[in-house]
Amino acid sequence: MNLIIDAGNTNVKLAIFKKSEIIHLETVVVDLFVEAVKKIFKEFPNIKSSIVSSVGSLSKDQMKVVAVFCDLHELTNASKVPFKNSYASPQTLGVDRLALATAAYYFNPHQNNLVIDAGTCVTYDMLNDFDEYLGGAISPGVQMRYNAMHQQTAKLPLLEKKELLDYIGNTTENCLHSGVVNGITLEIDGVIDLYKARFENLTVILTGGDTLFLSKRLKNTIFADSKFLLKGLNYLLEYNKH
Repeated sequence: MNLIIDAGNTNVKLAIFKKSEIIHLETVVVDLFVEAVKKIFKEFPNIKSSIVSSVGSLSKDQMKVVAVFCDLHELTNASKVPFKNSYASPQTLGVDRLALATAAYYFNPHQNNLVIDAGTCVTYDMLNDFDEYLGGAISPGVQMRYNAMHQQTAKLPLLEKKELLDYIGNTTENCLHSGVVNGITLEIDGVIDLYKARFENLTVILTGGDTLFLSKRLKNTIFADSKFLLKGLNYLLEYNKH
């Protein structure tokens, strides 16, 4: 068994893989990480290996707790990957994007793949049919767009995402919803169209926290998999064992 740890800015996802199957998945706040890890190893004592992908929210002491129970691999830019990394500044590439490219490599090998991760930010990652990671783009995510309009204006309210009744907003709140939801949907479809024009037989994978919210709005055909990053991390853990 493998323990996969994906640490974001405020929450940590903990997934247990038995071979390629997720048999347990939970999300905890960073402050409760150590307590959650101890509980997991009590319930699943057969976990032998773990990988941590962190944007900086987990301390070294918190990671050491995992290493007490099993072999631990901390994902860095120096970790081995199964594809050629052609990013111009690989030392600045987010490790989450390495994991997404790895998941694409195993999901659809030797093909053109565009992975779109709709989370705090929306990231676009391109792996071509020569198994070469090219890079992509980063833009604000759904909630970040709402936050920015509230924080950088005097009177616009802070809203949570919601379903649209019409793309023409008839109140200020509806106008904000229309701007955010239609804006990000049209952006994603537009980016997909750009990549399709350049790469033949492009496969598009949508993942991240806003997968379900956005997937039904896109005109382009996509594969939606909210656990794609976790699967990529599991592949990377196995790849770095050798």
